Amino acid sequence: MIRNLEIVWTSFKMALQEFRSNKLRTFLSLLGITFGIFCIISVLSTISSMQMAVNKDLKAFGSKVIYIDKWQYTPGPDFPWWKYVKRPTPKFEEMRVLREKVPEAAHMSYGLQSQEKVEYGDNSLSGVQYYGNTEDFDKIQQVTIGQGRYFQQTDFDHGTAYVVLGYRIAERLFSKPERAVGQTVKLKGDKAAIVIGVMEKQGQSLINAFDYDNSILLTYTFMKQLTRPEFANPTILVQAGPKITTEALVDELRGAMRSIRELSPTQEDNFALNNIDNLGKFFEPIFRGMNIGGWAIAALSLIVGMFGVANIMFVTVRERTSQIGLKKAIGAKRGVILTEFLLESAFLCIIGGIIGLVAVFVLTLIFSATLKFQVIIPVDIIVLAVSICLFTGVAAGIIPAFVAARMDPVVAIRSK
Repeated sequence: MIRNLEIVWTSFKMALQEFRSNKLRTFLSLLGITFGIFCIISVLSTISSMQMAVNKDLKAFGSKVIYIDKWQYTPGPDFPWWKYVKRPTPKFEEMRVLREKVPEAAHMSYGLQSQEKVEYGDNSLSGVQYYGNTEDFDKIQQVTIGQGRYFQQTDFDHGTAYVVLGYRIAERLFSKPERAVGQTVKLKGDKAAIVIGVMEKQGQSLINAFDYDNSILLTYTFMKQLTRPEFANPTILVQAGPKITTEALVDELRGAMRSIRELSPTQEDNFALNNIDNLGKFFEPIFRGMNIGGWAIAALSLIVGMFGVANIMFVTVRERTSQIGLKKAIGAKRGVILTEFLLESAFLCIIGGIIGLVAVFVLTLIFSATLKFQVIIPVDIIVLAVSICLFTGVAAGIIPAFVAARMDPVVAIRSK
């Protein structure tokens, strides 16, 4: 065990000595390894961070939720918008009938949305997203209140002039979000409303999901006083119960909606059933293509880097020929010589990988400050990068190591 550790330590010192004594030559030879590891870590980390951000955004839509709308949410290249725009919008009365026809649904909510203004004192914000929903909305969506409270049943029943502000809206109007609760703001048409709560900060959305930070929540009955439902993008949200799958729920909803709208068997649907769980599948080929592109660039760079490291090891074997002869003369076996050079080659690749890792770390700081999501380097990707460095080092050093291990000690000593 101690002998093995000595071999590892000696190989590590030799690798560092090679790097210190021939900095430029070694760095240029390791440039392929550095760039390859840089590509692997940066691409995989960025894609992994994007996937986590997308999954987080998709959770904002709710789990096992079907959105009944006149628009299809995942259009193809030949999206027939002219056909969808003529469809009737979902109505509140249709949701009430759906409750009776589809008892397998756990929750249903009817929602309106529009962009209007919000004012407080001399502060005025335009383009604020209004979300007016019925009472099951917070059971389907992830609505977390940071200050104050959410709506009560009486607020839904009577259309009380109460609102819940997004964190960013409250911050811009009141400087500090906690000051917003209890204050009166003006909405569309100078309609006064009392702030009863402020949502927790959500952060930016990558796929333009519910941007709660820059929106306000209202009850459906109150929002009807501000805008006409047919002009406010009405949507019915239906969440599947524990005893039914989303696919089965889609079938139930399709039959119920066709019955409600009295469509004949020959007529096509004049509504869209958007399964939010399928949105994740929509992004899978995009991420897969990005992964393939990153791996292709990385593989080419690693192959170039492998030849560079192999060149270093051939030069190192030639420079240390007499040392190899002396080691073999005093009893060093072929396996020891082979192991030393393989470890040295692997350590050189790890040095190149560390340089690439540092470059990626700097890049993540830049990306996190400029992109809509935080880029992190997962531990499993770092482990993968180290494993690739070890494999590349062994592959690059295997032939020079065999050459060194098979040297005749007498001939090697005389070469000096």
